[in-house]
Amino acid sequence: MIRDRGNSKWTAMMLSEHVRELRKWMDQDNYTERPELNEWDLQSIQEELELAYKSQCETLIKTWESGRIIQHHGIVEDIDLRGLCIELKNPLGTEIIRVAAITNVQSLE
Repeated sequence: MIRDRGNSKWTAMMLSEHVRELRKWMDQDNYTERPELNEWDLQSIQEELELAYKSQCETLIKTWESGRIIQHHGIVEDIDLRGLCIELKNPLGTEIIRVAAITNVQSLE
């Protein structure tokens, strides 16, 4: 009877340098370039944010951070013009989002 240990036999052969390089490689594959926004895109984002704030409806906000697009879902509670950030209330609590990181805003209602 053959007793194959599967993946466990390969983990001993992986050096920490190999693991580090594999993680870098995977991060490079998952990297997304920051979307270039023109004046029309910025105007559209501003209008959608104002509409979402006034109507207090569910909103989907996409942000770009560290090479990834992150989706935030909730209700816009406040727009801070001094701090250039938005307070988004979701079931997990209140989230602060920087305006400079926003790439897309979409009202869900």
